[in-house]
Amino acid sequence: MSRLAAQLNQAWLKKGPLALCLLPAAALMLLLVTIRRAGYRQGWLRSEKLPVPVLVVGNRVVGGAGKTPTTIALLKHLQQQGWKPGVLSRGYKAELPAHQTHVLLDADTSSGLNAAQTGDEPMLIWRRTGAPVMIGRDRASGGRAMLQAHPEINVLVCDDGLQHLQLQRDLEIIVFDARGAGNGWLLPAGPLREPIHVSPASDLAAAPLVLYNAPQATTDLPGHVATQATEQLCPLIDWWQGRTASATLMPQDTRAASTWAVAGIAHPQRFFEALSKQGFTCQTIPLDDHADLGDIPWPAQARDVIVTEKDAVKLDPDRLARERPGCRVWVAALDFRPEASFWLALDAAMKQLPARHQPG
Repeated sequence: MSRLAAQLNQAWLKKGPLALCLLPAAALMLLLVTIRRAGYRQGWLRSEKLPVPVLVVGNRVVGGAGKTPTTIALLKHLQQQGWKPGVLSRGYKAELPAHQTHVLLDADTSSGLNAAQTGDEPMLIWRRTGAPVMIGRDRASGGRAMLQAHPEINVLVCDDGLQHLQLQRDLEIIVFDARGAGNGWLLPAGPLREPIHVSPASDLAAAPLVLYNAPQATTDLPGHVATQATEQLCPLIDWWQGRTASATLMPQDTRAASTWAVAGIAHPQRFFEALSKQGFTCQTIPLDDHADLGDIPWPAQARDVIVTEKDAVKLDPDRLARERPGCRVWVAALDFRPEASFWLALDAAMKQLPARHQPG
């Protein structure tokens, strides 16, 4: 994170001098957001309704707030309830071929694609859930292409895209992290992309569900709380084979001089603090969010390296065996658990959908 970005993130937590100076720009932002949403609500701007329900997981604040872990947990729950979900994702940093506007990630195509082509988050979602993922900027056309390729899908989940109003949605799931709403002001005076109590751009079938992924997160929106912790470490090769838990344990006598932790996520320090709470002493390497890992970032003398799942999808075990022989890489999978009341509210909202959309 650059020094300017760090300064802004700190300024956005309070109504201090820097935030106050940026209020005129925030007022302009409010005007633009209001006009845009009114345009969609009045039909001046075109939005599309797909033939299956659409759930959008997103955040009001800028930056990572836990959307992808929420999406993974949501997909697993829907699958358990008998739904057949598909995923629509922008695929941040995805390298789509010049002639293609969308790329489909599913059981038939996964062997020919890597995280550089799809983006790290879509690849992680597919590996953790098996749900087909359509990657592309235009989620409406991506949704049509997804339903044509997989006609069995009866619900679509958008990973991010809360502000992507070209696609109508049946339910919004709004995620907040420990920052909550920050100082409550819009960009650039605060972290909000849109007002907390923004008017809907279309008639939703259900009121938005709010999920706080940190107990200390606060806004004036009623919601539910999710807990998260790192699971037992898993060898990278086991994780790639679909196992997030393993009988293999990281030796307890490893020294900090040879043990490293690497995180290319929005808030690397949270990952390092979670490992510390588990008793690990590591040298740390914070990377930019979505770092491509084209070059291995840890030193050659490292003997044990702990990474996030978001980074694991970019680390091919065969490549590491060639370039870092003798180095053991461990994946700290995230155990993300929304409280039971969230699932009850979600199931109730899904039951309000027309009977033709219900599973079974």
